[in-house]
Amino acid sequence: MFRSISHFIKSFTLFDLLQGLSVTGKFLFKPKVTIQYPEQKTPLSPRFRGHHALRRYPNGQERCIACKLCEAVCPALAIDIELEERPDGTRRTTKYDIDFFKCIYCGFCEEACPVDAIVETHIFEYCFENREGTTITKEELLAFGDKHEAEIAKRKAADAPYR
Repeated sequence: MFRSISHFIKSFTLFDLLQGLSVTGKFLFKPKVTIQYPEQKTPLSPRFRGHHALRRYPNGQERCIACKLCEAVCPALAIDIELEERPDGTRRTTKYDIDFFKCIYCGFCEEACPVDAIVETHIFEYCFENREGTTITKEELLAFGDKHEAEIAKRKAADAPYR
């Protein structure tokens, strides 16, 4: 009985509407925060996870040792790795593909990598024109890593005290 009376009073006085309008009124005369996106950028966290990249050692050799930990830990099964053993006994990848439509950018691949070969960069401004362009190959990942290595190293150094 009390509940129906309370409901009637709230609906008659338009309590919910007034409650919503109070939130609107609270922000109506405050200065607006608008970012003009392409010209202005908001700051990103050092741990932001964006486009993937494969890194190289300073001598030019790729870091990935084909341990397949990133492929095993990926919850979306977005990473596909094939490997071959070299004559000197080391393993290297022949195929390292990441399907960006499947990827959920969780960062598990980066955390699982024992040699920091795969990293997620701060780059988030990329798009795909069609479904065929969503799988990024090893060569593209290495080229992307080479292009942004200075920024990747700087961000890794900034994040190092927290690991």
